[in-house]
Amino acid sequence: MKKQLLKNKWLLSSLLSASLLLIPHAASAQISQVDTGEFRQIEQPLGLKVGVAAAGLGLIGIELWWFLLSKTKAQSATASEGIQFIDITVDGGYTPNQIVVQAGQPVKLNFLRKDPSSCLEQIILPDFNKAIDLPLNQTTTVEVLPQKAGNYTFHCGMNMFRGTMTVKKDT
Repeated sequence: MKKQLLKNKWLLSSLLSASLLLIPHAASAQISQVDTGEFRQIEQPLGLKVGVAAAGLGLIGIELWWFLLSKTKAQSATASEGIQFIDITVDGGYTPNQIVVQAGQPVKLNFLRKDPSSCLEQIILPDFNKAIDLPLNQTTTVEVLPQKAGNYTFHCGMNMFRGTMTVKKDT
C-alpha cells in the first residue's frame, strides 16, 4: 500500500513538472504572435511630465547644494593661558568638522559623543599618532601640540566621518 502511494505521488509530481514546462512555451507562442518589434507609445498627461521633470531637477539641485555648497565654516579655537580649547560634538559626524588653531600652542579637543553608533566610538588623529575611545554621553579631551602649519585630519574608527584641523602660523 505504501509503495503504491509513493508511486502515485511520483507520477503526479512528474505530470505537474511536465505541465509547468509546457506553460511558458505556450505563453511565449502567444506573445510572439502579438509582438511587432516596435515600442508602444504610452500617452502621459502634460502635468505629469512637467511634475516628473521638476522633481528630477529639484533633486539634482539638492545634490549639488549638498556636495558643493553646504560646506561648514571653520571654527577657531579659543585660547586661555596659552592653551587652545575647542568643543566638538560627535553626533552623526563632527560639529564643527573644520577647526582652526595656532601653531606652537597646545590644543585641547573636547569631544562629546552623543551618537551611539559603533563607527564613532573612537577618534583617530593619524598625524599625532593618537587613537582615543569616546564613551557615550561623556566629554573626552584629546591634547595635541601642532608644531607646523598645515592641515591635519581626524576621523572615526572606520574613516567614514572626518574633520580637519587647520594649523596657522602664530602671527
